Amino acid sequence: MIRRLQFLIVAVALLVAAFSTGLGFLFYVVYLGLLAIGGSYVLTRFGLADLEAGYRVDHRQGHVGDDLRTTYSISNASGLPKPWLEVYNPTDLPVPMPGRALGLRSWAQRSWIAIVPLTRRGTYRIDPMVVRTGDPFGFFEAAATVGRPTAVTVFPRVVPLPRWRLPNASLEGSHSAPERTLQTTPLATTVRPYAPGDSFNRIHWRTTARLGEIQVKEFDLEQTADVWIFVDLEAPVQAGEGDISTVEEAMRVAASIAHDAILENRAVGLTTSGHRLVSLPADRGPRQRQKIMQLLAAVEGDGRTPLAEVLLTGLPKLRRGMTAVVVTPSRERRWVRALTTLRARGVTAAVVTIAAATYEEAAPSGWHKEAGADLATQEQRALTFALAEYDVKTYQVRAGDSLGAVLA
Repeated sequence: MIRRLQFLIVAVALLVAAFSTGLGFLFYVVYLGLLAIGGSYVLTRFGLADLEAGYRVDHRQGHVGDDLRTTYSISNASGLPKPWLEVYNPTDLPVPMPGRALGLRSWAQRSWIAIVPLTRRGTYRIDPMVVRTGDPFGFFEAAATVGRPTAVTVFPRVVPLPRWRLPNASLEGSHSAPERTLQTTPLATTVRPYAPGDSFNRIHWRTTARLGEIQVKEFDLEQTADVWIFVDLEAPVQAGEGDISTVEEAMRVAASIAHDAILENRAVGLTTSGHRLVSLPADRGPRQRQKIMQLLAAVEGDGRTPLAEVLLTGLPKLRRGMTAVVVTPSRERRWVRALTTLRARGVTAAVVTIAAATYEEAAPSGWHKEAGADLATQEQRALTFALAEYDVKTYQVRAGDSLGAVLA
């Protein structure tokens, strides 16, 4: 706008000078300017005519660490070339989608793929594609939008947990049964000859090929059936910034445990104590995994409900044979007492503590006060001892640790 105002002032001054002095050179400059302005207007006016453009996002859901691939295409259905075009998508993704400036010959077409890494969980918006053009002098500009806005949901990173095992609950009938059972569990222990009525999906094909007769798998009834994960998102106990924070680590832990349990065909429930207390009833299958990941993508560490209150509200929902997994950066010990009543009910517990002090130190603006660090270490050690006193399985995650190794 300022450039146009300056140009207008210069043009008026030049026009007044030309008519005042009558010099041919000034009239030549005036005519040249009119020709440049007229040509620029015509170039911009028809710069977007007869263009066909579109874009396609390969997936609208992904995990942190995945890549978002967007395919663009634009074609010129006119006999006139398009010397300058700018194509881009406005978005609130942490890593913006790269735009491209290009030119198109007559009847030409261009396609390309833009790859953007997904670096932070959440739900983001990709606005319609913008195609912009203008003249070389910057006098005029024209733009058009193509398509509809798209929402992209980024789930927490899922870390493989090949050696993660839930603690055993006290369940009757938790040993191998020699008779055939209609249930299938992740614990396939032996094979036996096929009998009428056995399901075909229980056939062990490698043993069948080796022995020359059909063999089917036998399963153990599990000592732990279902899982309920409690994620502590109380604001005062959180530490760190961005990806190096207790909130993001808690999301990774919860997502990885839930993913692993659902792959084992377990029913998984989830309770988060963010801005409001949200509980997903225990269920199994891909739909439950989708619900859990969407909830973990949306919550933030802004809760006001202490963990002790969350457990007092949620633990009575657990039935015999379930396992409660508590994920928390809290160093307080008041909530430990809520776990002491579970064993008598046939419910076991596992606690994943997140060492908040290490995330404070690892964050870009982390503190290095020795007195505060010593106090945090003492409180963390006292919490570990309190959990060990009640024979609760405990894992401690520190900043920079490999989650798969810690939970092994």
